[in-house]
Amino acid sequence: MTDIGSTAQPQSAPQHQSTEAQSAPQAQSSARPHPATRSIDDIVVLEVGAPGHGGFCVARLDGQAVFVRHALPGETVRCRITEVRPSYLRADAIHVLEASPDRVPAPCPHAGAGKCGGCDWQHVALPAQRALKAQVIVEQFRRLAGMDVVVDVEECGAPDGLGWRTRVGFAVDAQGRAGLRRHRSHDIHPIDTCLIAHPAVSELGVTDLPWPGAGSVEAIVSSTGQRAIVVEARRSQTVAPHHPDPTVAVARRHKRDIVMYDGDATVTERAAGRDWRVSLQSFWQIHPASPETLVSTVHEYAAVQKGDHVLDLYAGVGLFAGALAALAGPSGRVVAVESSPAAVEDAVANLGETVDVRRALVEPGLVRAISTEMARVDVVVLDPPRAGAGRGVVEDIAAAAPRAVVYVACDPAALARDVASFATLGYRLEALRAFDLFPMTAHVECVALLVPSAATAAG
Repeated sequence: MTDIGSTAQPQSAPQHQSTEAQSAPQAQSSARPHPATRSIDDIVVLEVGAPGHGGFCVARLDGQAVFVRHALPGETVRCRITEVRPSYLRADAIHVLEASPDRVPAPCPHAGAGKCGGCDWQHVALPAQRALKAQVIVEQFRRLAGMDVVVDVEECGAPDGLGWRTRVGFAVDAQGRAGLRRHRSHDIHPIDTCLIAHPAVSELGVTDLPWPGAGSVEAIVSSTGQRAIVVEARRSQTVAPHHPDPTVAVARRHKRDIVMYDGDATVTERAAGRDWRVSLQSFWQIHPASPETLVSTVHEYAAVQKGDHVLDLYAGVGLFAGALAALAGPSGRVVAVESSPAAVEDAVANLGETVDVRRALVEPGLVRAISTEMARVDVVVLDPPRAGAGRGVVEDIAAAAPRAVVYVACDPAALARDVASFATLGYRLEALRAFDLFPMTAHVECVALLVPSAATAAG
């Protein structure tokens, strides 16, 4: 018998039903109102089934679905109930009675029941982590898109799964101590170091410093070695951010704006053979291997030719647009759409006159208007937030009739839903790759290629 964590688990903060619950492979088919016969902190023994979308596995208790963290398929575990809902329960495995051969000791002492909620799969061997993620992708496509896909989750650097996260957001408690939040909770778990953080993030020493008046601290390191701290004050409090190392840029976040105290409000990232300006509040991939991995895959799938017209949606600081503009050449045209003011400023600085950068929210109607203005659209690239693009945006993309749609997705459920919408509009899934750009967590990055179906192309 193996003890895998603390037996104390704080009650989760009330939340709406999550996408985890909506997309669990076994729970959805038989989910139904169920008498609340169980209570938080009840101890139960469960036989664990398949992985669900969100870093848990699915078990059954008297016919009711139980989403179990810190377990593995095929295991028998003793669990503590952490959340009770009418149609499902959540639980943490606290003892392993029959272990999976894929179980390993968690490298981080802060991983486990009742501790830090940042990592989902530290107790799983890395090849098995990738197999679990592939299984989740396959299940999401089967359930949400009615498609059978075959996919392997590819390793991308960080062979031990550690030291990859270049941006880490720490929560700060009322005493000014930085830590990380527990799973589905506002409670803060104090830590000395985060093992998935990039070594340069750890060197900033955020958890060793006092942060009076702060609500959160974000530590940022760039691929060129620049380092920055962004501090957000607690409500109705003031904070004067500081760091003992004068080479660290320090800023305060005020609503959407960054107010610099020391250093520059931007960092320089190196990817795709060039430098990129990235503001501290702009999005940039957090795994060092992500930019090159994703750009090369988008290149391959988009197959942009000289003279092509390309539409890049949710364009960020212009990573994909810049790479594709070089392929389209002076006779081509690339329009990039992004809603973040900071990211738009970065994209304009990064791309100059080679790309037409538009500040706008990607939404139905806007996409159709831009594609009409472009006269034709040969390729569409989109990298939407976790919720996906949605039916209306997908309809506008299909109406533009591109020969290729390259969809970069951080959530396989959202991707599957949007691919299903494309399928009803004459586009088929031609290729799909997945990358383990978030080791030790349940997150996975996918890139899909959609092309017109034979009937659409013929028409």
